[in-house]
Amino acid sequence: MTRKFIVIFATVILAGCATMAPKYSRPASPVPAAWPVGPAYKKAAGKPAKAAADIPWKRFFLARNLRNIISLALKNNRDLRVATLNIERSRAQYRIQRSNLFPKIDAFADADLQGVPRELSVTGHNETAQEYDVGLGMSSYELDLFGRIRSLKEQALNQYFATEQARRSVQISLVAQVAFSYLDFAADQERYSLAEETLSTQQNYYRLVKNRFEDGIASALDVQQAKTSVEAARFDIAYYMTVAAQDENALNLLSGAPVPASLLPGKLSDRLTSLKDITPGLPSETLLNRPDILQAEDLLKAANANIGAARAAFFPRITLVSSVGLGSDDLAGLFKPGSFAWKFAPQITVPIFNAGSNRANLKVSETDKKIAVADYEKAVQTAFREVADALAERGTIDEQLAAQQALTDADALSYRLAKARYEQGVDSYLNVLESQRSLYAAQQNLISARLARLANLVTLYKVLGGGSI
Repeated sequence: MTRKFIVIFATVILAGCATMAPKYSRPASPVPAAWPVGPAYKKAAGKPAKAAADIPWKRFFLARNLRNIISLALKNNRDLRVATLNIERSRAQYRIQRSNLFPKIDAFADADLQGVPRELSVTGHNETAQEYDVGLGMSSYELDLFGRIRSLKEQALNQYFATEQARRSVQISLVAQVAFSYLDFAADQERYSLAEETLSTQQNYYRLVKNRFEDGIASALDVQQAKTSVEAARFDIAYYMTVAAQDENALNLLSGAPVPASLLPGKLSDRLTSLKDITPGLPSETLLNRPDILQAEDLLKAANANIGAARAAFFPRITLVSSVGLGSDDLAGLFKPGSFAWKFAPQITVPIFNAGSNRANLKVSETDKKIAVADYEKAVQTAFREVADALAERGTIDEQLAAQQALTDADALSYRLAKARYEQGVDSYLNVLESQRSLYAAQQNLISARLARLANLVTLYKVLGGGSI
């Protein structure tokens, strides 16, 4: 009898290996098979030797100070720490759900003492009823005939995978954001230095104009116009001092700890990254391996598995309760021969009427999957747009930088000529003032153009999935 039961039990367990979840298939890509082409995009020179996602951030960023700050952020940043803890939490939830596939065996020992009055006693006397039990028991083990528990386990597993991809996404964003903040600080330091140089130049020129006024060569208007340039430069010094302090605060927040002053940049450096040009390959190669898209797909798989659990709820559930051990009405006789006791209590529950809750739960799970499909497709579309935008900027940023450099050189020459003509008494000081303002704006825009070029390299690295290793 026992052998037959074991065979039946094993057969039932093996029958429960299948689930009622729909067969998963990845949704078709909702983006074109190739990147956009046109005047704004460079022609691909060939496939790169290594994909951006395969380049560790320590090999991508050449600036030692920046690497040290990124290492500090990866160690202390609270957002990344929360993402890592979410992985641990999700892993534990998966283990909890997986454990439901196996019987839970508990050891027990109990004593039941009861006083029986003589009116209720079969002997007509007051007596004490005693019962002692020790043994092993299995409580409420569900036979997973229709894959309900396995579907829930599969759902928890994919949610766990999704948290790992979420952590990778947070790390990529963190590495890029530290680089952006580092570049912003360097650019604002250059702007601050430029404002200081401009103030020194304008103060010297203000003294020259003032001396010319005292000699009767320059007018009072020239003096006041020269003074406006001095005050404008003083304003910019105070402004960029504030902005640089705010940039440092942003770096401290991202790093999760104060950044040592020795690691802060003094100016923009073209030796920031190892990436000078890049060919992204095909969208399917680039996008489908990005952590945020993999996360969306894992959540889609989890929603798909949950449909199996909702479908299984329409079918009977069988639970087993059993125990084996020793029992006696006397503690001294608990371990004597003949005290062996056992219990086997299977239970079957068949859903008959639940006011449509099972059908509603199935509808919810099917709708959740449709939402997950839309989220996955939106993630792919967003990633495509991010890469396309970065490529469009990459295709024109060098021309923008070259044009801005030429404009700055031309404004510098105009400023020198205007000063010379004023000092020789040919032109008014207004031409000098206008030339100086034009040069200063061009120099500021040149810093912005260099910043944009370096930031575009970081953006490309980020949107192509780099920074997770």
